[in-house]
Formats: sequence, C-alpha cells, structure tokens
Amino acid sequence: MKRILISLLLLSMALTANAARPTKEFPLWPKGAPGAKGAESHDIPTLTPLFPGKRGATGAAMIICPGGGYGGLMMGYEGEHFAQWLNAHGIAGFVLKYRLGSKGYRHPIMKNDALRAIRYVRSHAKEWKLDPNKIGILGASAGGHLAATATVHFDLGDTSSGDPIDLSSSRPDVGVLCYPVISMGEFTHKGSRKNLLGANPSKELKDELSCELQVKPDGPPCFIFHTVADQAVPVENALLFASALRENDVPFDLHIYQDGKHGVALGSKEYNPKKWHPWTKDCIFWLKQQGFAK
Repeated sequence: MKRILISLLLLSMALTANAARPTKEFPLWPKGAPGAKGAESHDIPTLTPLFPGKRGATGAAMIICPGGGYGGLMMGYEGEHFAQWLNAHGIAGFVLKYRLGSKGYRHPIMKNDALRAIRYVRSHAKEWKLDPNKIGILGASAGGHLAATATVHFDLGDTSSGDPIDLSSSRPDVGVLCYPVISMGEFTHKGSRKNLLGANPSKELKDELSCELQVKPDGPPCFIFHTVADQAVPVENALLFASALRENDVPFDLHIYQDGKHGVALGSKEYNPKKWHPWTKDCIFWLKQQGFAK
C-alpha cells in the first residue's frame, strides 16, 4: 500500500511539473503589448514552445527568430523546424512571432519583442525546469539581425518596473546567427532595413542598428554561419560581425561555406535529417562546448 501511495505521489508531482509548462502559443504581454496598433494576431507578439523529452533535456532553451525581411515570418522551416532540431539535442525551443514592418511597426518594437521573449523564458525558468543561465537566441536572415540585436542591445533588468518579468536580464547566454543581416549600411538587405527603420532612416539610426558597430566586451558567445553564394544577404555581414566580436574579445565560431543559397535553413524547407546542411553538426558541436547540448 505504501509503495502504491508513493507511486501516486510521484505521478502527481510529475503531472504538476508538466502542467506548469506551456504547451501552446502564448502572448509575451498578457495584458497587451506596449506600442500595439490593434488587437489582431499581427499586433500580438507570442512564443510557441517546444520542449524536448525529459530523458535528454539539458535545461537549455533557445528563443528562435524566423526570417522574412521584417515583412513576413518563415515560421515553418526557420521556426518550428529549428525548434525540433534543437529538441533532438535536449534544448527547448521557443519560436518568436514578433511584430513586423509590413504591419506598420518600426524599431524599437522588434527589439523589444525579442528582449521580452528572453526575459519571459528566464523569469519562468525554474517552473519550466530550465536553467536561467542557459537561455540563448537563434535567428535566420532578418531574424538573424534581430538575434544579433539582442546580443548587443541587452540590459540586466529593470528594478523600477512593476512587471516582475522586467526584473530578469534580457542578455542571451549565446547567440546563433544563420546567414544574418547584420549591417544597415553598405552591405545591408535593403528590404529588411526599410521594414525595420522606414524609407529614409538617419545615419544615427542606421548606425544604432548596425550590429557590427554596437558589439561590447560583455556580449555573449556567438555562432555565425553564412555562404559565399548568398545573393540576398552578402557574406560581408557575417564577416563584419565576426571581426567586431574579435576586436572586443567576445568568443565566437564563424563558418563560411562556399555554396548554398539564401534561406538554406537546416538544409531544405522540409524537416529531413538526411538533407541537413553541415552547419547543423558544426553548431551542435559548438553548443556542446557552451554547455547547451549533450
């Protein structure tokens, strides 16, 4: 009888722990996002969680910023697929639906959505069985720019805020940047810049959002990959950011591949491990070094 009661107690505890974790898309600001222009889906930034199985879970988590030129969101092959891939290596994935220039939003709205996502997951880390010191951010293309922005424009929390989530740091513990837009200058992706900053941004605004100009020594380690063949976002974006990280003594891995068009994602637009690009193995090796993957 005693053994049965203990088993029931353990089962109850397990169910309670699982119940604390979100299983569906949820808003970053339950009472309404600051700066929202309406109450439509595109006005409500959200996270969609995908947790790994218990057996291989590392406690690490990654905010995932899909690409789309700040005008759309590739939620499938640059969102959910990334989360599934991370799950296979014990890392929780949270796909971020951030607000877009095509819906009338401009900087700093996108940055605020990304930083809020990091704070939100970190502030709930304990109840979600995550490590608050292993919360990273990953992004592809314009999502890579948003992820890079989070690695250079973070803060350690706002103690004056009445929102308990704002008390948490928005500094990601790692950044993974996939064929990222980095610069708003000569080598930018013009569509991304227009959607983010408007048609005629000032030099000061372009400099502020050129991530290679904003790197600081206290930034997180980064993994960067790009291809020379990319015709949409020049490889110079990755090279400029890596150079700035080097100058500031911020650890990084840089992988430049000769072939591969823009939007390569995991290797194709379908979730197929047989078609995964070599960067996926290189990145997991690096994430193991950071203590994110087993």
